[in-house]
Amino acid sequence: MGGRKRVRIKTRRITVSLNNRDFEIIFQDVSGDVTVPSLDRIEGWVRSVFEPGRRGEMTIRIVDEPEGADLNERYRNSSGATNVLAFPAGELPLLGQVDLPSIGDLVICAPVIKREAQAQNKPLEDHWAHITIHGTLHLEGFDHMDKASCAVMEARETELLGSLGFDDPYVGEN
Repeated sequence: MGGRKRVRIKTRRITVSLNNRDFEIIFQDVSGDVTVPSLDRIEGWVRSVFEPGRRGEMTIRIVDEPEGADLNERYRNSSGATNVLAFPAGELPLLGQVDLPSIGDLVICAPVIKREAQAQNKPLEDHWAHITIHGTLHLEGFDHMDKASCAVMEARETELLGSLGFDDPYVGEN
């Protein structure tokens, strides 16, 4: 039988309420990849980006390569899957909610993350943390379209990852 394999969709919603300030992550894992970090780990990486008391909701969807490639081609006009796609609120949210202000949506391609970590000789969890933070920074308006904005974004990524005990992901790059 040809075609795509059937994958059980794992969906989980986590709401953190502190002093009536809610932060909600809608987490969907359709990748079928058992090496995807736990929601608790991913939630911690995402929260490191935001100021305390940040209110809002976001969706994180972990996908396989075909879905990643389809979304990258459809929304970014680039062929093949990429590690992360970020859709800031108002751009093209996947599952916008009305209860909280939308922060945006992240789509992370598990096979690309795994392949990049191996190619860069980096621990898989370190790369997951880096790319999750990278994508979340895009939701907050960071980009790397020119040298100056790239330097600012990379410095913020390095700072956040360091605060979480991870090494500088750019060490050894040109």
